[in-house]
Amino acid sequence: MNEALLRSLTPSVLGILVRRGADFAAAEDAVQDALVEAVRVWPSEAPRDPKGWLITVAWRRFLDATRADTARRRREDLVDEQPAPGPAPSVDDTLQLYFLCAHPSLTPSSAVALTLRAVGGLTTRQIAQAYLVPEATMAQRISRAKRTVSGVRFEQPGDVATVLRVLYLVFNEGYSGDVDLAAEAIRLTRQLAAAIDHPEVAGLLALMLLHHARRAARTAADGSLVPLAEQDRGRWDTESIAEGVEILQAALARDRLGEFQAQAAIAALHADAPTAEETDWVQIVEWYDELARLTDSPVVRLNRAVAVGEADGPRAGLAALAALDDSLPRHSAVAAYLHERDGDLATAARMYAEAAAKAPNLAERDHLTRQAARLNARRGR
Repeated sequence: MNEALLRSLTPSVLGILVRRGADFAAAEDAVQDALVEAVRVWPSEAPRDPKGWLITVAWRRFLDATRADTARRRREDLVDEQPAPGPAPSVDDTLQLYFLCAHPSLTPSSAVALTLRAVGGLTTRQIAQAYLVPEATMAQRISRAKRTVSGVRFEQPGDVATVLRVLYLVFNEGYSGDVDLAAEAIRLTRQLAAAIDHPEVAGLLALMLLHHARRAARTAADGSLVPLAEQDRGRWDTESIAEGVEILQAALARDRLGEFQAQAAIAALHADAPTAEETDWVQIVEWYDELARLTDSPVVRLNRAVAVGEADGPRAGLAALAALDDSLPRHSAVAAYLHERDGDLATAARMYAEAAAKAPNLAERDHLTRQAARLNARRGR
């Protein structure tokens, strides 16, 4: 196998796919697939025209991926924006694809990344943001996963934990507003809950329902973000909240606590508060302590710092924040909020501006920019 030849042909093949109408990310994935196929096929059957072979295979892979993405989006269009309560009425093959892509030959992180890209339809950039790694690192991880499963028979499905992680990340990306996958994630999690009696599956479904219940109140008429404390709670979907709480209570009663149940418990405490001022922040801190014990996640500890600031005062929150890496996504936004609560408007305004520059999407950037402008206006009076 002439690896140097493959490397030399890659830019040209990629450029041809782009000129034919493929977007760069999709073209890049298709070329990677073609390279993997070349590594498998060429040693025994070398083509007379290597470049033409790569172009043909890559273009076919691009068309296959485009058709699959169109079919997935068509399925999403059939799902109402507010998923109906109760058992899923029908089952398609999408959930099975999630299990098959979570192949035992892959590490859990690689299986999640591959499934999000191949079935979930997320871009490499979106997956990298979810994993807090550079986009180039995630692209390499996905490429390695594709090479690992090249030629593997997809007979042995992956485990439930990996599939739950994928569904969770798909829901989070949909809920962020960058793409609309939240309803599809709920639909698939309902199917999984109907098929598997597992407290963490129930915990994830409860978490999704409780977050999705607030969807209508998360944005203003002009599309701007509305923070949780300022949301009109009369617009929250009380039926989804009631269903989520009921599912959560049944899961917690089994005394097999997992991270999704703990997250759902936090969401339930927010949903239970008639007003933001009546939120039981002390209990929320306790649940974040449980969640940190279960996951050891820096993002969990970042959110815990906010809860500590609400329960014990902003300086306690800033002390908790000081123990964390300031390169964490949204670290600057949390610091800005806590400094504002502590009365340091100059620092808060500066950090809101810093957070805006690092924001992962336009809606969040605009929100943080407005926060900085608001504080600068107050200071200028």
